This record gives sequence, C-alpha cells and structure tokens, in this order.
Amino acid sequence: MNIRAARTEDLDAIAALLAENGLSASDVTPDQLRDFAVAEDAHGSVVGSVGLEGFGAEALLRSLAVAKPERSAGLGTKLLLHAEYMALTLGVSELWLLTTTATDFFRRAGYLPVARPSAPTGLQSSTQFAQLCPSTAVCMKKKLKPNRARDPAVDKTAKH
Repeated sequence: MNIRAARTEDLDAIAALLAENGLSASDVTPDQLRDFAVAEDAHGSVVGSVGLEGFGAEALLRSLAVAKPERSAGLGTKLLLHAEYMALTLGVSELWLLTTTATDFFRRAGYLPVARPSAPTGLQSSTQFAQLCPSTAVCMKKKLKPNRARDPAVDKTAKH
C-alpha cells in the first residue's frame, strides 16, 4: 500500500469509497482534497481515504474509510496515523471526529468521547457537525503530541 496526498482526479474514487462505507461525500470538494490522503493498492486503485478539515489549532478528522477487501489489515490505523501527522504539520493540536460505527477503533487510538456541544464553535458550524452526521454520532477528540519527527505511515522503522 502506498499512502499519498489526494489529487483532484481521486475525487470520484473517494466518493465511491465513502459511499461503500456509508459515509457522505456530498461536502467533499476538490479544494478540500489538499488536506486529504489516499491509500492505493499495487494497481493504483484508491482503497482508503482520510481527510482533515482545519479550524485553527483544531481540526475535524473525516472521511476515514477503507475498501471492504482491505479491512482488518491495519490500513485504517495507518491512515489515521498519517492524518495525525498531517495535522501536526499543519499546526493542529487537537483532532475531533464524529462516528456512528467506529467508537472502539478510535478509542484504541487514544480518542476520548466528549459531549458534542463541547466542540469548538468552528467545528460545530461545519457541514459534518451541523448537517451530515446524525445527532446520535459519538463525538471524540484527541490532543496531539508534537513529538513525531516523521510520518509513521511511511516510516518503515516506526512501530504501528
């Protein structure tokens, strides 16, 4: 697997992947792709995605999805680590997310459930918070530690 920055031509593949995972792609635009990454298989097909939506020192982690045939192989964790590294390079100190299905996955990665109204105002006004994610979605956050010098998703010596 190769994790790389998303490109405009990946938009349709990302939208299909999000739909396959029951996630909305209606607000994913070419402009947003600058803060997205994709995983591609040996044939160059997009099999994973993750994105950030920044609001200063906080960002919304979004669109983390893995194609069904690629699940249970650690790709979701690699994409999450890559997103956390991207966030750190952008000066983000806190990642927030909403999930309806992956609470345990994110909890194992150090994310803690929090009350949705405690999210920063900017995040609450995002399309994800305000319109797309149901009120039953679990809100979670993680404080990032700026001690990673390299991207663990591509650093072959890092422990995952």
